[in-house]
Amino acid sequence: MGRGSENEPAGHGSENRPAGHGSEALPAVPAEAVTPLIRGIAVLRRLTEADGVSSLSGLERATGLARSTVDRITATLARMGYVRLDGRDAVLAPRLMELGNAYLAALRLPRLLDAHADALADALDESVSLAVGDRDGIRFIHQATRRRAMSLSFRIGDLLPAERTAPGPLFATEWGAEDWARWRERRAADPEDRGFPAVPARSRPYGGGDAADSTSAAPAQLPTVGDDFEQRAAEARKAGWALDDQLIEPGLVAVAMPVREAGRIACVVSVVSHTSRHTAADLRDTLLPRLRTAVAAMERELRQAPPAAPEAASGLATWTSASKQELGREFIESLARGLTVITAFGEGRAELTLTEVARATGLARATARRALITLEHLGYVTTHDRVFLLTPRVLGLGFPPLSRTSLPEIAAPHLTELSQRLHDSVSLAILSGDEIHYTGRVATSRIMSVNITVGTRLPAYATSLGRVILADLPEPPLPELLPLTPHTLTDPEKLRAELDHVRDAGYALVDEELEEGLRSIAVPVRGRDGRVVAAVNVAMHSSRRTREECVRDVLPELHAMAGRIEADLRVAGRFRRVPRG
Repeated sequence: MGRGSENEPAGHGSENRPAGHGSEALPAVPAEAVTPLIRGIAVLRRLTEADGVSSLSGLERATGLARSTVDRITATLARMGYVRLDGRDAVLAPRLMELGNAYLAALRLPRLLDAHADALADALDESVSLAVGDRDGIRFIHQATRRRAMSLSFRIGDLLPAERTAPGPLFATEWGAEDWARWRERRAADPEDRGFPAVPARSRPYGGGDAADSTSAAPAQLPTVGDDFEQRAAEARKAGWALDDQLIEPGLVAVAMPVREAGRIACVVSVVSHTSRHTAADLRDTLLPRLRTAVAAMERELRQAPPAAPEAASGLATWTSASKQELGREFIESLARGLTVITAFGEGRAELTLTEVARATGLARATARRALITLEHLGYVTTHDRVFLLTPRVLGLGFPPLSRTSLPEIAAPHLTELSQRLHDSVSLAILSGDEIHYTGRVATSRIMSVNITVGTRLPAYATSLGRVILADLPEPPLPELLPLTPHTLTDPEKLRAELDHVRDAGYALVDEELEEGLRSIAVPVRGRDGRVVAAVNVAMHSSRRTREECVRDVLPELHAMAGRIEADLRVAGRFRRVPRG
């Protein structure tokens, strides 16, 4: 597993520097490096630091690039589906997560260990995290959080300084002299941790104490962050576990243990709580035994896991060439191809030779080689014995802000696009009991339009949205079927027959059953497992289109939109649960 960090400050000309600490002695840009790829990654990183959205002028200032260059980069990223251009803003799009997914798939740890982490969180009723070492920091690869008023706000892909975490001392037990020197240099150059946007900056040092042995304390008594880190690492080596007693911020405590594979630390699992529930000492005394049991199960899972079967590679070289021909100068082919190289990696393809990367992407060897040289220079790829591996830094390309994306957020731009094209209201809904719950909606500005808002609940049996969801269930919940209009289907047997028809047809058309004059047509939205998770519809007054016109003109558009939402959902939900509401 390669390691890297990305904590240099944003500034002019930063696109020409590797994404490391601002104070490090940075290597010169290799002569064969791909400059457009360096610049494109700089834009993605600035968008990530801006929590996923930035004006184009803001990107120009943050990267030091010319506005014309920013425009071409964002146009290329938009063509790839990695960003969405919304007026003067660039917004990270769910498909960008395929880069981080490539790293997580190659790592295999989320697929093998996430269920164990989730079970531990359920058993303890506390948040549980999995983290990997990222040079002198740690980066989260899984979060099982508890929903509370005071809860964990870190996201998958967030980078934290090692000395302010429970996993940090454990990873430091495997550091060599060079690693410790790098850590000291970074702390001296960035004493307030400004290079770690995911944690509060240290505006003042905390007062004395020993984090490894301290109990809950007032903020003025918290340990001096980092000054005892070497001691904490030595204690972690001896004990086999480590504590975080309010090192990140007052009130946050954690206990952590390493998960080892072949004698090395594969990842670290942490139980995270708040001093209103547990002191650090309490975590150690009461929860550490349960944590040990979970770690033993995780290590057993890693030992018994069969070798990974290689996934199908992306092979996007043909697509990038076609895009270049279509868009001309506005499409930066070398940027698109460089990012495509990251997607060559995945499950069963954790370590690839140059030839294998070229074959997986469809790129020429010389093109793949230059992209790999650039990615290695930037710290996203590492190499040994002529094979290449992705580093955790890949997760820093958009994954943190996108890892909290919900289904309504994924669907919103697609709903807007279809509504603007059809000039009708378009909605997204999920099933809640025997009702549908509107979670996304774009309404038209017609004088006579369908007046429904997000949050509205309606009986599922009388709506097109409800019927396509009910049709996917083996035992659909059917309440008393009340006649909402003279056209409402109220006979249970006839409704079940209609649901069978909807299941076979792949859509539902409901005509004046909910309200007279209201006609709507809906299709399902399916998750990664193929089951229906939501539905989308177009609703209109019955005078707008006939039933036949709805099927002929609207249904293909609905199916295409649902397909785009499902594609985004497959990427966004590969290593996390996407909230439906």
